[in-house]
This record gives sequence, C-alpha cells and structure tokens, in this order.
Amino acid sequence: MSNRLFQSVIHQMKDAIDRVIGVVDENGVIIACSELVRIGETHAGIRDEISYIGDAVARGGYTYRPMTGGPKTDYVVFVEGEDKMAEKMSKLLAISLGNIKNLYDEKYDKGSFIKNIILDNILPSDIYIKSKELHFNTEEMRIVFLIKFFGKTDMLPFEMLQNMFPDKSKDYVISVGEHDIVLVKDIKPGTDAKEIEKIATNISDTLSTEFYTKVAIGISTVVENIKDLARAYKEAQVALEVGKVFETEKNIVSYENLGIGRLIYQLPTTLCEMFLQEVFKNGSLESLDRETLMTIQCFFENNLNVSETSRKLFVHRNTLVYRLEKIRKLTGLDLREFEHAITFKVALMVRKYLNSKPIKF
Repeated sequence: MSNRLFQSVIHQMKDAIDRVIGVVDENGVIIACSELVRIGETHAGIRDEISYIGDAVARGGYTYRPMTGGPKTDYVVFVEGEDKMAEKMSKLLAISLGNIKNLYDEKYDKGSFIKNIILDNILPSDIYIKSKELHFNTEEMRIVFLIKFFGKTDMLPFEMLQNMFPDKSKDYVISVGEHDIVLVKDIKPGTDAKEIEKIATNISDTLSTEFYTKVAIGISTVVENIKDLARAYKEAQVALEVGKVFETEKNIVSYENLGIGRLIYQLPTTLCEMFLQEVFKNGSLESLDRETLMTIQCFFENNLNVSETSRKLFVHRNTLVYRLEKIRKLTGLDLREFEHAITFKVALMVRKYLNSKPIKF
C-alpha cells in the first residue's frame, strides 16, 4: 500500500519539480518514481551507507536522504543532482512523504488494532501498551454495530460503510467477513437507546435507498473501555442470531431488548427438549391447529385481555372463552392465569428456537 501512496504523491509533484524524484525501499529497490520506467531498479548499498552516515548522501548523480517522521529508516528518497538544490529538495520530499506515511499508518494501525480487539486476537495486557503507542483513548464510550449484507452489490460492503462514516478518527469500519461489517462508533455521554437505534435505522435506510441493499443490524450495549469491545462484538452477534429466531419481522435488533429470547438461546437443546416434554405431555402442543395458535398469539399481544382479543379477532367473547377452555383441556394450561400464560409463552419460544436449529444426523 505504501508503494501506491508514494507513487500517487510523486505523480502529483512531477509537474512542479523538473528533476527525477523517487523512493527506495528497505531492499534498495525503487518502488515509486517520477519516471515510471525506473520503478524496479536496484540501488544496492544505499541504505547501509545512509544508516552509517545518518544524513543525506550524494552519489552517482543523485542525492539520497532517509525518510523522516519515523523511528526506523525503512525508506529512502532520492532527487536527481548532487547540488545544494537537490539537497534541499530531498529534505522537503523526505519530510512530506514521511508525514503522509505516518498519517496513513496511524489510520491503518488503529483499524487493525480495533479488529484484533473485537476478534480476541490480542492479549488484554497488550491492549493498553498498543493504545499508548497509537495515542488511542481507552476510556471513551463506544458501541458496536454488526451489519450483515444480503445479496450482491456493485460496491463492496466495506466501501459503502466507509463512505457513510468518513471520520476515521472517531468511527472504525472493519470487515470481518465477505458480507459482515463492524462499525465501532464513538458516542456522547447521555446518548439514549432511541438515538442509537436511529443511527442503525439511518444506515439501513441509506443502504436500501442509495445502494438497493438489504441489511440486518445487531447492536451491542455501550462500553466505556476499549478492552470491552470484544464483549460488545459478541453481543451484536448474539443480537443478530436471536433476532433471526424471535424477531423475524425486524432487521435491527438491540442486545438490550432481547429479553427471554437471549436466555433461551443460551440453553442447551437437550434441556429445551426436556422442558417441552414436561410442559406439553403426550405431544399436546402439536395437536393445536393454526387457528388456535393465532388465537393464542393475539391473546398474548393484547395482554391476556379477553374482551380486547375477541374484538381484534372479530369473534364473540364466548367463542374466545370456548377456545381458551379447549386449550386448557388439551395442554392443562389456562392462559387466563398469568403463571400458566408465562409457561406457555416461554414454551412457544423454546419450540421456535429448536425449530431454527439444523437437524443433526
């Protein structure tokens, strides 16, 4: 990437400087030059000579100078000529390219640093050491969005998000898969859940209207220390996975709003199967037809209110009572009683969770 960075800058300088200029890498090979045909040539021994002298070197019709702005002399700039002007121009070139490289490296390293944290590829003790090296604030409030893309697009998912969040000093866009992008975003103290969800909604709407791309977004809780970003990333993953099972009508799911679904998702399938067998003896749940299940769903949505549920279903109150009594006889659970209703609701969620699991042979 440095090669392209240097070549881009040198190409822009080419018309302003009437001399050949370029960059030599750690192997003495020209990696960028105002004369493209020179790229790939070797200037053997120049780095060793510069390291020994520690300053500019005039040799073979060129002035060489170590690139400034870094602790190591990985790159050397050169300017055609051995006169005073060549010496001055080499100094300007070294300072300019050195600072540009440092700015690029800082952005790149911070993104890599964040990626290593969320993927648990760095030891906790090394996090603070690396933070100091990168002048990274460890105590800011941050949140993780996991954006899963569906379908093919003309642009890469990473580029789409990068265009939406160009402030690389505050927001970090990280690719964690072909279709999965993580956005680690700084947020202000006091930012509530609605504002955070609005950010996710804006992402979804923008990608849908401008790029015709559908996404699902998982949102973590807010973390106040950089070391907790790995946990936040796992929360965003869980939000997407649980949402896929229990919140199928939503494409934005927050970890904080998963409720009972999060607990069920963490249970072993064998335990879930045992629970269903205990609650619904003799397969009584399977005996409920589609109309009865819709009645139960509507009853729950209307807070176990018989009158309101019968109104929404457009049936007589007595008809609804008859259906509820039928359910009681089949399952032994009277949904008009709060404890029985909770048991039934959890059991339906457990069955939904088990149905979402792939069958193992």
